[in-house]
Amino acid sequence: MGAVVPVELKLLVVAVIIGLVQLMWAAAAATGSGQREISWQLGPRDEHRPIMGVAARLDRAFKNFLETFPLFAAAVIAAGMANKYGGLTFYGCGIYVLSRALFVPIYATGIAVVRTLVWTASMVGIFMVIVAFFR
Repeated sequence: MGAVVPVELKLLVVAVIIGLVQLMWAAAAATGSGQREISWQLGPRDEHRPIMGVAARLDRAFKNFLETFPLFAAAVIAAGMANKYGGLTFYGCGIYVLSRALFVPIYATGIAVVRTLVWTASMVGIFMVIVAFFR
C-alpha cells in the first residue's frame, strides 16, 4: 500500500492544478475573444500581440500566480523536509489554495478591492507556512 500523503502536499498539487487551469483559461480567453488568432498561438509568437479586457485580466492573474506559486511551493516543501507540518501549515496551505482559486474569477470580473484582499490572504497563507518552518 502507498504511503500517507500529507494534506499540505495534496494542497500543493491542487495549487498546481489551479495554475494549469489559469494557463488554459487565459489562453482560451485571448483566442476566443479574437485578440490572438490560433495561427499566432501555434506559431513562434515573434511579434507581441497585446490583449485587453477579461483576456488581459486573466493573463495578468496567471502571471501573478507565477510570482507567488514558487514561494508557496518552496515553503511547503521546506516545511515538510523539516518535519514541521501541523496546524499552521495545514491552514496556511488551505488559505493559499482557496485564495488563489478565488483570485482568478475575482480578477477576471474586475473587482479591485476584493481582489487585493484575496491576494493578501494568499500571502498570509504563505507566511503561515514559513512561520511553521521556523518554529
